[in-house]
Amino acid sequence: MPLPKAELHLHVEGTLEPELAFELAARNGVELPYAGTDELREAYRFEDLQSFLDLYYELMAVLLTEQDFADLADAYLARAAAQGVRHAEIFFDPQAHLARGVSMGTVVEGLWRALGRSEENHGISTRLILCFLRDESAESAFETLEAARPYLDRITGIGLDSAEVGHPPAKFRRVYEAAAALGLRRVAHAGEEGPPQYITEALDVLGVERVDHGLRCMEDPALVERLVRDRVPLTLCPLSNVRLRTVDTLADHPLPAMLDAGLLCTVNSDDPAYFGGYAGDNFAAVRRSLGLTEDRLRELARNSFLASFLEDDEERRARYLAEVAAYEFGDAVS
Repeated sequence: MPLPKAELHLHVEGTLEPELAFELAARNGVELPYAGTDELREAYRFEDLQSFLDLYYELMAVLLTEQDFADLADAYLARAAAQGVRHAEIFFDPQAHLARGVSMGTVVEGLWRALGRSEENHGISTRLILCFLRDESAESAFETLEAARPYLDRITGIGLDSAEVGHPPAKFRRVYEAAAALGLRRVAHAGEEGPPQYITEALDVLGVERVDHGLRCMEDPALVERLVRDRVPLTLCPLSNVRLRTVDTLADHPLPAMLDAGLLCTVNSDDPAYFGGYAGDNFAAVRRSLGLTEDRLRELARNSFLASFLEDDEERRARYLAEVAAYEFGDAVS
């Protein structure tokens, strides 16, 4: 049985496996510039964040209908459940779909076909987080938030993703203030490729409650001290960091040092179809490459539930934490 865990950094569009991409392309009459799944997988070799984003947005062309988004989310939930995920807080990028003429309703209602049945079908509780593309304008983010208003009963929070360098968090101050006024939770990608100052800005200007990635905080001891003191969660994605060359090898990842420093770290998969592994695969990889003890692995699993937006269901959170405490490790962890 896999170690129970929550996944807090997961882009649903990044779960599009080549087989499903071709299936949806055939269903929707979309021609992909690849001979087949093997050739497409070969394209999943990235030099940096931008080279990944180019392919990521290209493949979104196959997502057109509510059923497409439902199939995408359901396929992720099935894989996640098999790897021990008990709760998932799922990002989606509406601007990338709105720009293609796909409506907000199509995206949200499609995802909700799967998320609304996720506990019944997969034993996973879910939350949905709308992300703004930071390389788009602040005005576009406002328009996106406005388009989401009819669906806020299904959206827990907002996030900020896509190309980080050159797009500081402060650019989105006003839309984050508007989202906070609507009662939405706030997270943001910061300190992946961008400098530690972006993490500080996300905290001070955007009022984020969690930092997505955040591994470059280790370059600023005062920031580390603050994150530890305030118990700000960091949603790390180790396999993603290697694929996007943020770290050279998994053995170079700062996760052990971050845990030793007292940071509230979690392990997640980011865009697992592109980066070589889902949540359980990331846990297994860091155990193998970083020599993490069972106590450390249990700490990471416990952190994932503590960092989740489950304040509206503390009984559920307590149940998940009890599952982590009772877990018995075997030779493999996933």
